[in-house]
Amino acid sequence: MSVPAAELRAMLRARELGASVLGTTSPNPAVGAVVLAADGTPVGEGATAPPGGPHAEVAALARAGERARGGTAVVTLEPCAHTGRTGPCADALIAAGVARVVVAVPEPTELAGGGADRLRAAGIDVELGVDRDAAEEGALAAWLTGVREQRPFVVWKVAATLDGRVAAADGTSRWITGERARAAVHRLRATCDAVVVGSGTALADDPQLTVRDAAGAATGRQPLRVVVDRRGRVPAAARVRDDAAPTLVSRAGTPAELLAELYARDVRRVLLEGGPTLAAEFLRAELVDEVLVHLAPVVLGAGPSLVGDLGIPTMADALSLRIVDSIPLDGDLQIRLRPTRHTGGDQHAGGGS
Repeated sequence: MSVPAAELRAMLRARELGASVLGTTSPNPAVGAVVLAADGTPVGEGATAPPGGPHAEVAALARAGERARGGTAVVTLEPCAHTGRTGPCADALIAAGVARVVVAVPEPTELAGGGADRLRAAGIDVELGVDRDAAEEGALAAWLTGVREQRPFVVWKVAATLDGRVAAADGTSRWITGERARAAVHRLRATCDAVVVGSGTALADDPQLTVRDAAGAATGRQPLRVVVDRRGRVPAAARVRDDAAPTLVSRAGTPAELLAELYARDVRRVLLEGGPTLAAEFLRAELVDEVLVHLAPVVLGAGPSLVGDLGIPTMADALSLRIVDSIPLDGDLQIRLRPTRHTGGDQHAGGGS
């Protein structure tokens, strides 16, 4: 497809806007939208508000005002055609008088589908699938996983030494990585609906699992704290049980059972933070969608490994991952990866056109 450069730039910005509201929109998708005037100048932008608030297109149109007439709306997800807690975004675009709508990801659900058809019936030019892969792997990934698999998207985050240790042999594990990497973890938590650890991590490290600023003060919206505690070992005095954020102590027997429990609570994006045993359970079940490794330039030579036994006897059966990106964090390195074998099957399964 041939898409003008101004629209491609607007789509990049729309994807950034969607990413900026991750962790605030569930169970709705984190969508971004940009409105261009007839001459291609950006005149309005918006992102999905928390449930009950305006969708991205409506927010962008409100900022654009009359300048939207005859212009183009660029949006990461096909505008909806149904009435829920808010009205149909397709109708808002028609009322605003836009001439063209550019979409990254076609609407995959029957409930909200039909937006592109409604726009075309009103005489509006619609382009579907612009930067689709990037949008599907970005802010929409968690919501799409929910649509396709009826479970939350799982990000496994781990901090490790160069030799793959998450703690020293004597059990000390605090501050494997530096301040910048630790700050990145708090930003990551803020993009998630829930943070999950096992009872072993809760007992060994007594983490609070909140989103905090550089001074250590709680800041912004707090995700649900989840402790998988099948034997009731975590004491009432544990920091994860304080009143700084909501907490769920789950006795779910498997990762799939835990994710089903969280999905029913409208959780769509999960941060799995610990520890090696629980991480191995999720990996064996093929329920890890993204891996974020914070690698510290130190070597211990002993101590617990970053993941437990996966039951893989030979290199031919090794779990393979692809590197999405890597970012230096002062003296540490952040590596983001995705498994090359994904439980979702065809990456476009369930999508419309």
